Amino acid sequence: MQIFHGTENANIKGPTVLTLGVFDGLHLGHQKIMKTVVERGSAISAVPTAITFDPHPRAVLHPENAPPLLQTLDQRLANFEILGLEQAIVIRFDKTFASQDAELFLREIIYERLGAKEVYLGHGFAFGRNRGGNIELLKRMSKELGFVAEEVDEVRLRGRRISSSRIRQMLADGRVNLVRGMLGRPYGIEGAVIRGDRRGHTIGFPTANLKPQNRVVPKYGVYATATLIDGVWRKGVTNIGVRPTFEDETEPSIETYVFDFEGDLYGKVLRVRFLHRIRNERKFSGIEELKSQIARDVSTAKRYFSFKGVENKLKVV
Repeated sequence: MQIFHGTENANIKGPTVLTLGVFDGLHLGHQKIMKTVVERGSAISAVPTAITFDPHPRAVLHPENAPPLLQTLDQRLANFEILGLEQAIVIRFDKTFASQDAELFLREIIYERLGAKEVYLGHGFAFGRNRGGNIELLKRMSKELGFVAEEVDEVRLRGRRISSSRIRQMLADGRVNLVRGMLGRPYGIEGAVIRGDRRGHTIGFPTANLKPQNRVVPKYGVYATATLIDGVWRKGVTNIGVRPTFEDETEPSIETYVFDFEGDLYGKVLRVRFLHRIRNERKFSGIEELKSQIARDVSTAKRYFSFKGVENKLKVV
């Protein structure tokens, strides 16, 4: 997939079938849009393309209530490629762009510069000054300029609309199973392994301590997880929290114990996926009580991994 930062002087391929939006998290609703773009691109021999914005528009326009992002920009772009897009255009969102006339952007960039033959928007998405770039404007201009404009129906789970904000709330509640249903894959984070206090080694459960790139992590507690190491998803347990048995830190630590693994992971960037919540974080009376509880957590996780169908969850891209 080709990635362009901005449209100026970019060697963009056309004609295109495209969509535009932030697409934070690439949940099932976003995936439906991408699938439509890819299928239509193949049908009319056009390049499936996504325009995305960085940073999040609310971080520029309303920074006091801007949401933490579920994915880094690099993770978002990597998922675009997995979903079959051939081009991604990253537009730096600032107040100048926010004040741009939506009709002018549609005419000069989407139609003339990108050669859009078809444009697909998510339900309720709008851009430009006063959110003027909505589906109504696209459909009006499509009649004038001769391209197709459609809004893709939203996706619902258990009768409720799937959205990035709802996923953030579910993660804050620790409901990783429900989040997996909304994403079509387990929620995951990436981070470099940093040196900790090595307490895990001394009690028989050596952990990899992650410094996450992602701003959103699930609720404090212990989870059954899968960790990608050298191309293989390995089973384990992960604790998120402030380690109250020893010290109450202001920043949460993310410590992953990978089953049956021996090796040096310091400095490596790992991907960890959260499959099942085991328990809340709690304070123990000392090392021995903690060791006993970790052993029970490991047993619980292994029992979870033995259930029918769980193995397939490890293989979802």
